[in-house]
This record gives sequence, C-alpha cells and structure tokens, in this order.
Amino acid sequence: MRFSETLNNIRRDGETWTGSLDEDWMQGRSAFGGIQAAMALRAMRSLVSADVPLRSLQVAFIAPVPAGPVKIAAKVLRQGKSVTQIEARLLDGDETACLVIGIFGAPRESALRLLPIQPVVEAMAKPHVLRYVPGLLPQFTQQFEARWLQGDIPFSGSTKTEQVIELSLKDDGVADEAHVLAFADFIPPVALSMLDKPAPGSSLSWMLELFGDSRGLPLNNWRVDATLQAAQDGYTSQQVMLWGPGAQPIALSRQSMVVFG
Repeated sequence: MRFSETLNNIRRDGETWTGSLDEDWMQGRSAFGGIQAAMALRAMRSLVSADVPLRSLQVAFIAPVPAGPVKIAAKVLRQGKSVTQIEARLLDGDETACLVIGIFGAPRESALRLLPIQPVVEAMAKPHVLRYVPGLLPQFTQQFEARWLQGDIPFSGSTKTEQVIELSLKDDGVADEAHVLAFADFIPPVALSMLDKPAPGSSLSWMLELFGDSRGLPLNNWRVDATLQAAQDGYTSQQVMLWGPGAQPIALSRQSMVVFG
C-alpha cells in the first residue's frame, strides 16, 4: 500500500483513530518511523485548522509498532491565539508505542526573513543507487528511489560522516506535511555506513522543525543532507537538512539513534 493510501485509510472512531500498516512499511520488528509520525500527524490534523501549518514535531519511539491494525489517540494540550500544541499516541493495546507532540502555528507579522541556501554538491562519478533486495534491506525502502550523491551506503566500512541523498517517493499526487516526515526520516543512521558488516539500528527520538511550505510540491527530486555529529557507547546523533525540489529549504531534523554494532 502506498504512503497516501495508508494515510487516507485512517478513520476517526469516537475519541480515537484507526488505520493499518502493510508489511511493505516495516523496518525490522517495527514500522518505518516516518510513517508512524505521519499517521499521528493525520490524527492531529483533524484537531487543528488546515490553514495553520505544522511548525515542529517531537517523536519518541517507545516500542515496536507491528504491521496490522493501528490505533491512535490524540488530544489538544493547549490552544492559544497563534499556536496549538497537540499530543498523539500510537497504541499497542493500552500501552503507548510512539509518542508525538506537534506544534502548529499561524503566520505572524515579522520583519525577519532568513532561510538556508542549498549548497552546491557535485555528485560522485558513480553514485550509489538504492536497489531493494528482499531480506537484505528494510521493506519500507522499496517505497523510495534514492541515489547517494555524496557519502557511502550502510555497511561499506566508510570513514565519511556526511551524506547527500537525492530522494523520491513512489506515490501519486503531490506533497504535504506528512510527506515531509517520510522524506526526513528515510536516511538510515549514517553510522551504519562506517560498519563493515550488517548490524541493526533504530531511532530513539526525533525532532523536526519545518520552515518551508511543502504543499503542492512534486514527490521527486528531494534532497537530504545528513551529518553524523557524535557516536559513542552504541548511541549516535545525526542532523538532516531536507530540501524540496528546486532547492527549496523545507525542514531541519535531529535524531538520537542506537546502533548495535
């Protein structure tokens, strides 16, 4: 099931929402973090006006979210004149498997305007191209087309701490805020590229700040610039700058991850 189909199948059921996840969106024992956050966002979106953009997202990945039915609980924590803060939880029975805090903010008058400028990157002579191999790569990667312009793929024994990836999502339609979450979370831990043999890794927490309007953008020719900033005791920290088509600055992402290798 494609990304948009997964989100469009979410239905409100009283005080909660229900949806489902195919095996195609799995990442080991749990669902791809980007689609977990997107499902939570879909529930939160029904609690705030559509013309108030998502400004930031904080995610804690607490327990695996398996394929199959998904239950989501969401509630408004505080609603002010401009800013609304909403909590959403993906539930496994009565237990929280993923906790998401979304902050939505209406535009304000301001004399300030400063946005990042996409640096020019020269692609390697032979960019690494993602080729999905069942049993070797996580199932969710088959939903994307990816090409490493700089840096190395996982388990290549690399010494590089930076990666630049050109990215497209195999889906119909155009982008919205939920697609931003999918693009921003696609990249595996950069630290995995520094290992010389396969080892698992997963996200603990994720913070995302959105400063570009992604609505209406095409779903191809996005770019992810990632930097591994620290790795110690099995935990890593990395930062991602997400660019939309045409070098449009979209979001800044930070993730704390574990790497078992």
